Amino acid sequence: MMPLARFTVLDLTRVRSGPTCVRQLADWGANVIKIEATDEVDTGKGLGGERHGPDFQLVHRNKRAMTLNLKSEEGRAAFHRMVRRADVVVENYRPDVKHRLGVDYESLCAINPRIVLGSISGFGQTGPYAKRPGFDQIAQGMGGLMSVTGLPGQGPVRAGIPVADLTAGLYCAIGILVALLEREATGRGRWVHTSLLEAMVAMMDFQATRWLMKGEVPQQAGNDHPTTIPTGLFRTSDGVVNIAGGGGEMWKRIIGVLGLEEEAKDPDMATDALRSKNRAKVNAMLQAKLETRPTAEWVAAFNAAGVPCGPVYSMDQVFADEQVKHLGLAMPVQHPLLGEIRLVRAPMQIEGVACARNPTPERGQHTEEVLREFGFSEDEIAALRAKKAV
Repeated sequence: MMPLARFTVLDLTRVRSGPTCVRQLADWGANVIKIEATDEVDTGKGLGGERHGPDFQLVHRNKRAMTLNLKSEEGRAAFHRMVRRADVVVENYRPDVKHRLGVDYESLCAINPRIVLGSISGFGQTGPYAKRPGFDQIAQGMGGLMSVTGLPGQGPVRAGIPVADLTAGLYCAIGILVALLEREATGRGRWVHTSLLEAMVAMMDFQATRWLMKGEVPQQAGNDHPTTIPTGLFRTSDGVVNIAGGGGEMWKRIIGVLGLEEEAKDPDMATDALRSKNRAKVNAMLQAKLETRPTAEWVAAFNAAGVPCGPVYSMDQVFADEQVKHLGLAMPVQHPLLGEIRLVRAPMQIEGVACARNPTPERGQHTEEVLREFGFSEDEIAALRAKKAV
């Protein structure tokens, strides 16, 4: 038995934030049923990229798939019948859409008081922006991330991953698990909701809190850490190296590895505060020495001295790294049409339990199988097909 095998999840999500949420549950064995619109309703065959492409295969693994037309009376009735026996419903429609489709919490709770509804929106379920369409890059901008990303004076820069989508999905999954734990004590479900904007502001973490407590507006710091000196990216004889070394003890180790004990006696570098104030001077001294040897030699020397240090990889180099290989982060999955593919496995490890490795299903692949499990007779399934509700 997988840890979450006792929970049935009805997945109405699309694109990335919602599917990211549901994937956290599916990877650990939840009975996830991906519900997609029928061909007549969704002529574009869904959102989120090509079905056999990397994005879709990553976020919809470990699920079963069925089609259901929630815009039809018969389709909504079938969905509500499934809700009676489900534990979780997850959706990432705009807030007003769920009411039109009958998948709002009030409607679902009336059918099954134990149901947990997870919702992800762009800007929240209420408020002046509630009906706006959400998009990761917009949330990055409005949440403050783009203002601190990039080189000083460069202007706002988008992060290289859809961080708002991904974190909204993770926060929603955490909320769903919290609600399921509470349900064990109360017997009642909850409505768990977050948004790209909420997730992005939360991810600003210490920078957001420094504004709230001290009125400090963080600026772009580029590859330098905004507070820990010296932490940054330095050129070597054959590339670049990342070094992280705040605090007096770490400073001594860095200077020792570089053989700069005499140069570091400069009064401008005597304390953490002075090194922070004179960051440019400190970095220039380190840079002059670091560019004399290749990256691999510096990485080995600094790590041997207990100084956090590493290379900067391109994606192909990431998966060629011996530690990444050892951790098995490239997870093999056998797909009936694509053969063996590799996907990124769940980043946490639970001793004694392996992450599920089932491929993303084809559209509607398990429609009849799922309906039978939820108590639909062959005649009822045929009637749904005749009405084009599935």
